Amino acid sequence: MSQGSLLSRSTFPPTLLMTPNWAVRLVATAACRTPPRQLSPFRARIRSYSASTPTTTPESQAWKNGPLTGVKVLDLSRVLAASFCTQILADYGAEVIKVEDVGKGEGTQWKSGLGPMSNYFVAVNRNKRSICLNLKDERGKEAFLELVKGADVLVENMRPGVMEKLGIDYGVVRKLNPGIIYASVSGYGPTGPYALRAGYDIIAGAEGGMLHLTGERNGPPVRPGLGLTDMCTGLFMHGAIIAALYTRLHTGRGQKLDGSLFETQIALLTNVASTWLNAGKEAERWGSQHPTIVPYDAFKSKDLYFVCGATNDKQFRILCDVLDLKRLPEDPRFATNAARVKHRDDLTPLLKATFAGKTTDEWMQIFEGSGLPYAPINTMARVFSHPQTHAREMVHEMKFDGAISGTVSVLGSAVKFSETPPTIRRQPPLLGEHSREILQEIGYTGERIAELVDQKVI
Repeated sequence: MSQGSLLSRSTFPPTLLMTPNWAVRLVATAACRTPPRQLSPFRARIRSYSASTPTTTPESQAWKNGPLTGVKVLDLSRVLAASFCTQILADYGAEVIKVEDVGKGEGTQWKSGLGPMSNYFVAVNRNKRSICLNLKDERGKEAFLELVKGADVLVENMRPGVMEKLGIDYGVVRKLNPGIIYASVSGYGPTGPYALRAGYDIIAGAEGGMLHLTGERNGPPVRPGLGLTDMCTGLFMHGAIIAALYTRLHTGRGQKLDGSLFETQIALLTNVASTWLNAGKEAERWGSQHPTIVPYDAFKSKDLYFVCGATNDKQFRILCDVLDLKRLPEDPRFATNAARVKHRDDLTPLLKATFAGKTTDEWMQIFEGSGLPYAPINTMARVFSHPQTHAREMVHEMKFDGAISGTVSVLGSAVKFSETPPTIRRQPPLLGEHSREILQEIGYTGERIAELVDQKVI
């Protein structure tokens, strides 16, 4: 599906535009009388369960949307890291309310000549509801704080200092809701000399060392093709949120979680960091090769690229048999892995010349059953026609009003649950699509909502 097939997030479908008071009915928010504070379904439920209580059966409605059914999340995310985190929570069944700026949204509705609602936004915002609130207006902030009272989790990645300036920082929020898990994602964390710097994926990747590692040997640094630091930060944070929710089962108290792109990138250095910290050995760029295993590389075939390796001497002999290079293991330069590492520049051209003689599919057939690690480097077309992609249900089609076709394809969950499977329940929201219903749930009247729409508070 192209980006051009999507409607603007700030524009509702034409049929709705002809409906009287559409803005009041579908784009609304603000402050009014609120009912007595009520626990979220999750928090109410956990009061009657101990850690040793058996889980409910999968047939039970208690977990109908996934393992986090009943958890309420306020999502003040922008762009990728925090939005990816909250989408995982939403897929696991949490009720996620995305809080957005009035008339603007959260910043990923980039047009770029391809369409007014981007695939970027669609990719990380399904299963969420959207409410527009002007948090700089006291009435908008009041509405937000009413939502805080019934929330289990708040996730934000505002610029450093913004939450304090708006008066919705952790110190304020925890007084209203001591049990809330307040998750903040930033560029560098809330302390230290870089605390006030904004965070971007490529900046964290550069400063945290990943770009130093990525690229061809003796070549310039290369940014990975995905926002890996952003998404890994979201992965770390979603796990931390679930851990904090589990802790709250025992303590009854919430807590503040701080994650950053910089810290994520440092944490991902793993063995590279260990080598530097304990042996003082500087890392190098190796392209697709491995620093201590040879061969282990991507080789150009007649049409695409083919990845394979020999992780030990036995596998190297098998590889040479498969490639009809049976004499290579007898060469002292290649007889052991240590020798091959030393003489990789002699071995690699021989292998490259061999792989260039056949297509990737031909090599796939030749390597089948060899026991060697191997794979094609697939294009997106090949990835999404791959039989394993379909077997593991990694693509789902869902109804989507903003698409010309009426549907949109989205990625499935990377983890499958036997008892409480994640669900894809709701299309990515139009801007402020659920404002009215969310505010009505906390006691706002239609008259008050209409007034605040007129005043651009919601």
